[in-house]
Amino acid sequence: MKKLLLLSIVLISLSFMKQNKQTVVFFGDSITEMGAKPGGYITRIDSMSKLENRSGDYNFIGAGIGGNKVYDLYLRMEDDVLAKHPAVVFIYIGVNDVWHKASMGTGTDPDKFERFYQAIINKIKAAGSKVVLCTPAAIGEKTDFSNQQDGDMNKYAGIIRSLAAKNSLQLVDLRKKFLEYNLAHNPDNKEAGILTTDRVHLNAAGNQLVADEMWKMLKSL
Repeated sequence: MKKLLLLSIVLISLSFMKQNKQTVVFFGDSITEMGAKPGGYITRIDSMSKLENRSGDYNFIGAGIGGNKVYDLYLRMEDDVLAKHPAVVFIYIGVNDVWHKASMGTGTDPDKFERFYQAIINKIKAAGSKVVLCTPAAIGEKTDFSNQQDGDMNKYAGIIRSLAAKNSLQLVDLRKKFLEYNLAHNPDNKEAGILTTDRVHLNAAGNQLVADEMWKMLKSL
């Protein structure tokens, strides 16, 4: 009888712990898709939570798809984010909205980018989730603003900063953090190889920087 009672208490406790885990969704493009793989920033955040005995607090979900722009996120938001009932959503988008202008002749105009982004924020907030905005980090790591897309990257990062302020949301300013890191660690002004493998996608150092910044933000919420 005592054994059955003890087993019941354990099962109830485990169920309670599971129910109280906060679901955190990372919503983005190929950077986030790769972030959920071994060595990626989401995997690193999960490892960091375990090291700090916080693994019981969170359930991490990567919702990244390669090539996505802001309107792709809007179209798949119901299934890939809202259906998960997240406590927190990190939105990390913008690189393809800029990059595809030059590489594919597509992209997203600034006014449409802002409107789609605001619509995403509205829906996620209406569902009761906390929203954290992230600026796109880099398309090229040169620190003298001679990367081809630096002008647009700064403009779109500025739009996201304004949206964060307008909606009273937390911001992880990866654009700023990547520039600061490269100013300190890229004396030869290389366009890749410091935080990225190909000017855009993250190497080990880049994944760790993103993980550090997002984990720090998550713990502050």
